[in-house]
Amino acid sequence: MNNRSNVQIKNRKEGDTLNVNDVECCDSFQVHDDLVDIVNKTMPAEEELYDLAELFKVFGDSTRIRILFVLFEAEVCVCDLAETLHMTQSAISHQLRILKQSKLVKSRREGKSVFYSLADGHVRTIIAQGREHIEE
Repeated sequence: MNNRSNVQIKNRKEGDTLNVNDVECCDSFQVHDDLVDIVNKTMPAEEELYDLAELFKVFGDSTRIRILFVLFEAEVCVCDLAETLHMTQSAISHQLRILKQSKLVKSRREGKSVFYSLADGHVRTIIAQGREHIEE
């Protein structure tokens, strides 16, 4: 039995085409019950996995990543973000709403201005680890 597929995947970074059949599979089907039991005991609930996947989707937009990088450096208002990123305030506000709903940024009002900052140190850690991973 051939355990390989003829599906091809386009490598977006280098433009190369990768074959899924480059992935090695077992020659025979054998379940390792002890390993499956360990995984099943530690697997988070479906709802938690869903929430985690939704969080990572937020990082899937380069505009939101750019906003987070600005917020690494300073607490800024929408006007500052719009100027820095060469975008409209409306476009920035839309992305900030998504980031705020995901608890990645927080805001505070000072007079007529609203300043945004990273919600906590976890955001910086997630981005830093992502950068390390892609630079390997």
